[in-house]
Amino acid sequence: MRKVALPKFPVTGGCQCGNIRCLLKGPPVTFYICHRTECQKQSSSAFGQSMRVRTDDVEIVGNMARYARSTSSGDTLECEFCPKCGSRLFHKREVYDAEMNIKAGSLDDASWLRPAGHIWTGSKQQWVTLHADDLAYEGQPSDYGALKERWQEMVS
Repeated sequence: MRKVALPKFPVTGGCQCGNIRCLLKGPPVTFYICHRTECQKQSSSAFGQSMRVRTDDVEIVGNMARYARSTSSGDTLECEFCPKCGSRLFHKREVYDAEMNIKAGSLDDASWLRPAGHIWTGSKQQWVTLHADDLAYEGQPSDYGALKERWQEMVS
């Protein structure tokens, strides 16, 4: 299993134009890659990078725009992005309780991150190769417990 050396917190991030800045004061709860077609469209890439964090560990400076939509599971996904440059920075669901996702590509330095797993691999691009020891889910996992446990193993 690949190990992750956590950086010294806090770490910083933000949007492309600098209008929105983010301070993450504590380590992520987990980090995974989403291959869902919607995440490919949102990121204009082969996948989305989702870093789940405790909401209380995040400080945001700047006024964001919000977009909310219903998901196939029936809950609401709230997406937050910069109104000037359009960079998507965060998303959260009602079922996350006290957690949210930071789009990890928005960090000033994301070089330390390694995914604990992959979700929605049934729609991944054919040229994407998964690491042999990564957790992989064809669709949406019923819960994120195994991804959180794997992440904890990787950072310990």
